[in-house]
Amino acid sequence: MDDQELGFKAGDVIEVVDATNKEWWWGRILDSEGWFPASFVRLRVNQDEPMEEYLAQLEEAREEDSPGVGLLLGPGLPCKEQMRTNVINEIMSTERDYIKHLKDICEGYIKQCRKRTDMFTEEQLRTIFGNIEEIYRFQRKFLKGLEKKFNKDEPHLSEIGSCFLEHQTDFQIYSEYCNNHPNACLQLSRLMKVNKYVFFFEACRLLQKMIDISLDGFLLTPVQKICKYPLQLAELLKYTNPQHRDYKDVEAALNAMKNVARLINERKRRLENIDKIAQWQSSIEDWEGEDVLSRSSDLIFSGELTKISQPQAKSQQRMFFLFDHQMVYCKKDLLRRDMLYYKGRMDMDQMEVIDLEDGKDKDFNMNVKNALKLRSLNGEEIHLLCAKKPEQKQRWLRAFADERGQVQHDRETGFSITEVQKKQAMLNACKSHPAGKPKGTSILFSSAVTRPYYDFLLRQKHPTLPTNLPQQQVFMLAEPKRKSSNFWHNIGRLTPFKK
Repeated sequence: MDDQELGFKAGDVIEVVDATNKEWWWGRILDSEGWFPASFVRLRVNQDEPMEEYLAQLEEAREEDSPGVGLLLGPGLPCKEQMRTNVINEIMSTERDYIKHLKDICEGYIKQCRKRTDMFTEEQLRTIFGNIEEIYRFQRKFLKGLEKKFNKDEPHLSEIGSCFLEHQTDFQIYSEYCNNHPNACLQLSRLMKVNKYVFFFEACRLLQKMIDISLDGFLLTPVQKICKYPLQLAELLKYTNPQHRDYKDVEAALNAMKNVARLINERKRRLENIDKIAQWQSSIEDWEGEDVLSRSSDLIFSGELTKISQPQAKSQQRMFFLFDHQMVYCKKDLLRRDMLYYKGRMDMDQMEVIDLEDGKDKDFNMNVKNALKLRSLNGEEIHLLCAKKPEQKQRWLRAFADERGQVQHDRETGFSITEVQKKQAMLNACKSHPAGKPKGTSILFSSAVTRPYYDFLLRQKHPTLPTNLPQQQVFMLAEPKRKSSNFWHNIGRLTPFKK
């Protein structure tokens, strides 16, 4: 607007020359210089090496009180304390904005929807809004804690790291919201095909005097927010001196929030897996007993082993599928090798795994090679499992250890699948196998459900984030690279299952 204003677009990197004014900074982009509003930009999360060298020079110069500091740094160039002030202010500002968005959703939308029982059922509202009211109550409490630790006069002295540590377990409520969000999008998209719902939601927005963003954009806010915390804390740690009283807490808070994000993503992966497990079970012939999902939610490993059990001591080739809490074994059809018949299962909570040396086994009175033994804790049940190669046996031993580790981790984090989620997964599996369709035919698993969801996320705009670079950073965190699951690798070796 003004000759001295610096024009820029989302994604541009601006070199800050003067940041003495809190609202307007003087900056440079290539050959252009000018004033720009500080609130329109955010500090880069990862500064390059020259910036680090500059900060080190600044500290040395300040300690020596050198007369050449002004020449070295230029007029009003921000020091590390100023950088920390900027990050603290950004955290406080975005937190207050976030509370307003949550309040607008709860009071502007949910409150109005509950009045219209002719348009919405409680189940629909739970699907669309998830546990956002619970998140709103928690975030208000969290913001009060931040405000108490915030030093208004000297923001760089604020000690906010402890707030994140105190509430690190409370942030896990975001897991339920993030897992439900794809369902919310689907439910909302169905309603938005009907004009009366379009007009109703727009009226809610106008009545609450909310910014011009659709409801699905507002519902995306919590998903983005939980992913943004690690970014902000990493930035804060970068500009916190190791001698600062808040340094250790900020460092611990960063690790804690990374763990929260990791836990949320792991739970999301597990929920996506239950549909695949339900479909797998529906493809097995002669299934007996309870569903796999009644106790399990993850396939740890699978493969072919020779099974010998007492008292018959008869050798049988079986396909084994190791889930958390249990292991299912099946027999291949003699003619159709792509068909599996259910033959039994073992309760891994009641079994101990014993690594056997090659040679004669006392229990079975026979010579064994590449073998391991499963014995029930009460000693009534003993199974001998033999692999074809030593490396296969070692892989199974690792898988059994992983299964126990998974069970322990789930117990510590309180992970569980609800009865509703289990029933829905089995219902979906039944629909994919209508009556009369042979179960042995190929089952095609795909990511058709999850991929459009992330495409949807990337299309959305967020009221507190720029739509270019920062949003891309957020979604790289929202869907981090993780160690690939063994599910497809193991299942893929069976003919009836294709990736």
